[in-house]
Amino acid sequence: MSSTTVSRRAFLGSVAGGVALSALGRPSLFARQSTQQAGQVGQVPPGPNDQIVLGMIGVGVQGMSRLREFLKHPDTRIAAISDVDRDHLDRAVAEVEKARGQKPKAFADFRRLLEDREIDAVVVVTPDHWHAIPTVRAFEAGKDVFVEKPLSYSVAEGRMMADASLKYKRVTQMGNHIHNDYPNYRRVVELVQSGALGRITRAHCWKTSPTQPGPPTTNPATLPPTLDYDFWLGPAPKRPYQPLRSHISFRNFWDYSGGTFIDFWCHIVDVAVWSLDLKAPSSVDALGGRFFLTDETETPDTLEAVLEYPNLLLTFSFRPTPLTGFEHMGHIGCLFEGTNASLVTNYTTHEVWVGGKRAVDFPIPAPTIPDSPGHTREFLDAIKARNLETTCNVRYGHRVTKPGLLANIAFRTGRRIHWNDAQERIVGDKDASRYLQRKFRKDYKL
Repeated sequence: MSSTTVSRRAFLGSVAGGVALSALGRPSLFARQSTQQAGQVGQVPPGPNDQIVLGMIGVGVQGMSRLREFLKHPDTRIAAISDVDRDHLDRAVAEVEKARGQKPKAFADFRRLLEDREIDAVVVVTPDHWHAIPTVRAFEAGKDVFVEKPLSYSVAEGRMMADASLKYKRVTQMGNHIHNDYPNYRRVVELVQSGALGRITRAHCWKTSPTQPGPPTTNPATLPPTLDYDFWLGPAPKRPYQPLRSHISFRNFWDYSGGTFIDFWCHIVDVAVWSLDLKAPSSVDALGGRFFLTDETETPDTLEAVLEYPNLLLTFSFRPTPLTGFEHMGHIGCLFEGTNASLVTNYTTHEVWVGGKRAVDFPIPAPTIPDSPGHTREFLDAIKARNLETTCNVRYGHRVTKPGLLANIAFRTGRRIHWNDAQERIVGDKDASRYLQRKFRKDYKL
C-alpha cells in the first residue's frame, strides 16, 4: 500500500475523536490465536501466522536503532512504518526490505498505520511531545505499545498513558533498556534490599553535561520539502522552522522535551526507584542554568535537583564532570549512601565502599531476581502471554519519569515545589501547576 497523505483537518479530527478501525489486513495475533485455540485442548504450535506484527511510529536516529533491535527477533514482522520526514521513512522501509525481503507499508500519518488491523503492536520513537497521543490512540485501537523514555512530556500526559494502558488492557514497555539488557541493576537491587549497606539515607545520581555545543546540525537551514514540520510540531506551539528545533537536537527546547537531563533521568534513576521502592517525592527543588552553552537552545547545561522522600534524599547532579571521587565510573552513575557502607553503580558494574575504601570482599547476597531475556524480547513475550506487568510497563515508567519532570518544573519556576502524589498536584502554587499539563495547539486533544 502506498504512503498516504491526509489533510491536517482530517488528521486532527481523528486525533480528537479516536481511531476508527478499518478492515485493512488480517486480524491481529491475539485474534488469530483465539480463533485457532477455540475448541482445542493444549497449545497451538507456532506457525507463520503467530508472528508478532509490528508498526513503527518514528524512525529517526533512535527509531532506526529500535527498528534494528526488533528485526533481530525472527518472530516479528515489520508491517508498516510511519514518519513525518520522507527521508526517514524511505530509509527505514529500505532497511526492512533489505533485511527481510518484504517491503512494509509507508505512511506519513501514524493514524493510517493504526487503522491496520493486522498490526499487533506499535513502537513509538518520536520526540517526547509526541509520545502520549500515538500511545493512547494505539491503546484505543487495540494495540500494544513500546514507547521510548522519558515516558511523557508532562505529568498529566504520563498519567493518561498509564490509565489508558489499564483501561484497554494493553501490554506496554517503556524503552529504558538498561533495566533489562544488563544484569547489573538486578545485582544492585538485591544488595541494597538485603540490608547489608545499612539504612540508605541518600541516593545521589549524576550525568555529565555538555560544556561545548554539539556538532553542527545536519538539518537544512531552510525547511526541507521532505519534512511535514507542522505535523512534527503537533500539539506543541507553532514556531518558525529552525534547524536546531527538529530531529536530534529537539530535546534542548522546552516546547518538546526537558533537555539531556530528562533524557538520561530514567536510565539511572530507575535503579534508585527499583532498589528503594520509591513512590513519589513530597518536595522537589532544583537550581542550575546555562553556564557553558551559548547556542540557541534553551534547557540548562547544569542542574542540581534535590527530591525529598520519607527518611531519604534523592539528588541528581547534571554537571560537567562525574561525581567527585567516582570519576572512574564514567559519565553516569548512582551512589547509594548507607549507614554501614555505600554502593556506586553505573550501567554495567558496581562497587561497594566502606570507610572511604573499596571493599572488594564485601559479602554479596545470592541472586534472587530472575534474569531478563532482554528488554525488547520481554515485551514480545508479554504480548504472546498477555502479561500486562512487564518490568518497565508504562505505569512504572510514569513512576520513574514523574520526579524528573517535577525537577524541571522546580528549575523553571525557581523555587521549591510541594507535591501531593495522591492527587498528582502541586500544593499552593498555581504558576508551577501550569507546567503539569501543557495547553495543546488548537484541535489537538488527548
